Amino acid sequence: MDSTSAATASAVTFVWLGMVLGISFLEAPLKFRAPGVTIPVGLGIGRLVFRALNLVEAAAAAVVTAAVAAGGAPAPVIALTAAVVVLLLVQLLLVRPRLNRRSDRVLSGDEPVEGPRSHDHLVYVALEIVKVAVLIALGVTLLTA
Repeated sequence: MDSTSAATASAVTFVWLGMVLGISFLEAPLKFRAPGVTIPVGLGIGRLVFRALNLVEAAAAAVVTAAVAAGGAPAPVIALTAAVVVLLLVQLLLVRPRLNRRSDRVLSGDEPVEGPRSHDHLVYVALEIVKVAVLIALGVTLLTA
């Protein structure tokens, strides 16, 4: 893989990883522990933050994909890139819309605020964990490509 493409893809991958770790595993759970933040307020903030994160993730995925495609990447890099893009697409196209519908119901008062976490929320978290592992593997593989 040419060095410019590998460096670009690696840098963007690690920035993407940092954003996912910072938002999904630090900001998201902590906001609900802050004094005065109710479930509806936390949901509203979360929707805005994750919408922005997902837009940046989509841009990162596009840059990484373009750099990998242009750089003559080896098969492991291509496979890991495809895996992280598929994980993101599953989150964006299948899980997020369901989470948004549920948060709409909570925010409108049609569903109890103190209800149990949805199955979709647990699926999203599981996908985030797998995505973090794939981003780490991709970043390390790019550094050695």
